[in-house]
Amino acid sequence: VQRFPKTIAELRHTIFPNLQSFFTLTMGALVTALTFVLFFEPTNIAPGGISGLVLVTTHFLPLPEGVTFFMFNIPLLILGFFNLGRFRFLIRTAYVVLVSNTMVDLFDVYLPDAGLSADVLLNTLYGGVGSGIGFGLVLRAGGNSGGTGVLSRVIQLRTSLPLSQIYLFTDGFVILAIGLVFGWENALYSMLALFISGIATDYILEGPNVLRMVFIVTENPEPIAKVIRERLYVGITRWEGQGTYSQREKSILLCTVPRSDTETVKALVLEQDPTAFMVVGQAGSRSGGLLKQKELLERAKDA
Repeated sequence: VQRFPKTIAELRHTIFPNLQSFFTLTMGALVTALTFVLFFEPTNIAPGGISGLVLVTTHFLPLPEGVTFFMFNIPLLILGFFNLGRFRFLIRTAYVVLVSNTMVDLFDVYLPDAGLSADVLLNTLYGGVGSGIGFGLVLRAGGNSGGTGVLSRVIQLRTSLPLSQIYLFTDGFVILAIGLVFGWENALYSMLALFISGIATDYILEGPNVLRMVFIVTENPEPIAKVIRERLYVGITRWEGQGTYSQREKSILLCTVPRSDTETVKALVLEQDPTAFMVVGQAGSRSGGLLKQKELLERAKDA
């Protein structure tokens, strides 16, 4: 009887999160495979990576695309195993590779060879979005989709070069190969797909960035904090500072607000202190402070 709650807690904190992670990995793998078959394969464009190498290889060799994907990924999985976390890396990455590569061949059987559209630009746009969503889902679940992402990460660890530069080199090489085999117009479309894929991946990982983080430097903190708290019902953090030029004591206020309230915050601050200094930046997410937020919302309802 005493062990039963402990077992439920174990399930909640270990098994359930892992099931959720593998569900997300599966969805990311399926989206990646579907995107390749519907948008990239019919038009011979790809945002670099293994998908581009597969298009070039299967153009010369009559191999199934899924099998070719797996052939390229095997040495990269071995490389990642010894450099990126051994079994923890291998289990999730091999799972994504196995699901996505298998589904590529299955989708090839049941989906139309011409894809959904003959328009190359539409395939580029939707292919870039789809590949970015698939890659972002895999990364959110703590996995890796294999391919040049593994190679780039290993190179980064060995050389300390920025990952963006390494991706530019590896994916640029693949896009160059696409241009040599399928024409430079396809290479230009592939570069566009690579750019869109990066934007979609960032969106999946960081969200729509609807929050704004506001720093306010002022000598009149109390009225500013009060008016923001009463008008927008957000909590505010305050700490003391000193101007390095004026040597005067100042207060620094910090709050996060929805993007739509940014101009309202600026107006409220300048009403109370026209000399206040403000910096507004993007905030990826907000968590914590739930009790304070609940209290502020209750006050708003009472008002």
